[in-house]
Amino acid sequence: MDDSGANTKGTIMIFDTTLRDGEQSPGAALNVNEKLEIARQLARLGVDIIEAGFPAASTDDLRSVQCVSQVVGRPENENHPGRIPIICALARATQGDIDIAWSGVRDALHPRIHTFIATSDIHMKHKLRLNRTETLLRAQEMVTYAKHYCQDVEFSPEDAGRSDPEFLYKVLAAVIEAGATTINIPDTVGYTTPHEFGNLIREIISNTPGIDRVTLSVHCHNDLGMATANTLAGLQAGARQTEVTINGIGERAGNTALEEVVMALCTRRTLYGLVTHIDTTQIARTSRMVSNYTGVVVQPNKAIVGANAFAHEAGIHQDGMLKHHATYEIMHPEMIGLAQSQLVLGKHSGRHAFRARLTELGYKLDEDRMEVAFHRFKELGGKKKRITDADLEALIADLFYQPKEVYQLVDLQVVAGRPGMPTATVRLRGPNHQEHIQATVGTGPVDAVYQAIDAIISVPNTLLDYNVHALTGGIDAQGEVNVRVTSEGNSNRIVAGYGADTDIIVASAKAYLSALNRLLAEMGDDTIHAATDGK
Repeated sequence: MDDSGANTKGTIMIFDTTLRDGEQSPGAALNVNEKLEIARQLARLGVDIIEAGFPAASTDDLRSVQCVSQVVGRPENENHPGRIPIICALARATQGDIDIAWSGVRDALHPRIHTFIATSDIHMKHKLRLNRTETLLRAQEMVTYAKHYCQDVEFSPEDAGRSDPEFLYKVLAAVIEAGATTINIPDTVGYTTPHEFGNLIREIISNTPGIDRVTLSVHCHNDLGMATANTLAGLQAGARQTEVTINGIGERAGNTALEEVVMALCTRRTLYGLVTHIDTTQIARTSRMVSNYTGVVVQPNKAIVGANAFAHEAGIHQDGMLKHHATYEIMHPEMIGLAQSQLVLGKHSGRHAFRARLTELGYKLDEDRMEVAFHRFKELGGKKKRITDADLEALIADLFYQPKEVYQLVDLQVVAGRPGMPTATVRLRGPNHQEHIQATVGTGPVDAVYQAIDAIISVPNTLLDYNVHALTGGIDAQGEVNVRVTSEGNSNRIVAGYGADTDIIVASAKAYLSALNRLLAEMGDDTIHAATDGK
């Protein structure tokens, strides 16, 4: 039951690190355009701080942070999606990192530099090769250095959950004196329990001079499955910022999931007495976007945003739901944006209705893109009687948020069944508008399609993941396909591909081409020419 009538004791700042910590999920690499679209959506969602990246990690990361700062971090942009969030960049406690971080966020209206250094004995000894005195001095000096660039400076003692508390208090007091405005306490390896983590936050508040002058934050990892519980314990203990990712993605077992923390505070407001600035109706859409772009599929039983989160199959549950939704639902699906539109779209719908619904969903397309989208919408309307918001979002993602098309799918025909040999004939349009046709036999229709594409595009790769699911119910539902591939000889470079269509074989081909096009684009012109030689 929603406890929304309660008085609040405070507002929690939501620090979203999907574009930084979340992107560190294996295979979740994002390009600049994808990061910008996710940042726009995070602004619509209402997050307070966007950690846009780690600029010192690569030139692409720096460019992404600069782009987010200039577009999402500026109010004069005519297509700005919502509130102006703080744009943050991560930096190790070194002058070089801090210099690059500032070059990433300086164009934002509200810039922040986030610097960190480990404070646990195991990290100081084996990773930093520093003693406690050296670590404390480095932290203090680098916060001072960051402060000469930026008034808003966040400091994190990495692996705080395994640090000696007395040493931790000294480090925090020193960086507060140096000018830090936010102190973030990370459970970097997901080691603590809720009781321990809550006590740590309370003890920091009680024993750190100057802590009342800064915002206290928490950042929890999910290695033992307790990230959300630890975060909520930290907020109950007095922290007023939480660092989260969409869908809980991140290194190893991931981070605290934004949607879980926000909906826990919303649904149990009487217990926590805390609120956020989040527009919860944007949660489902944000979750889908991040899943599509990263290729990290949301598990069906994932809290809040999983496909089964609002599904009821058991007879007793169904009977209770028919009598009153609160018997087995503590949240309405509408709260996270799963409600169906009252405006029914189909093949007879006109441009005005189509444009109006896209605008309601947050999409602002120029006339040329609107014409392309409307044409695809009409094609989809000829295949489906009812077009849902999920269909529209998949259509827009499939049209406009794909990598540059080096190769484009023109025609596809598959023969499959039993007995017989699954055969696919594929026609692709490549560089210089040259068309290539290939027919191949595979172990199944998708395998045959992928082998045919590989025969045309000579880029050795390995398919790591292939996932397909229906967007909506019904026999005419669109299928969504997510794949992840890696180029052979470069196992550290994993890319994702996405495709949607009412025909799942076509969707599969689109997803695979999307991934290969991304590999080709990142490898450069020489690879593209090599891939087309003799074709």
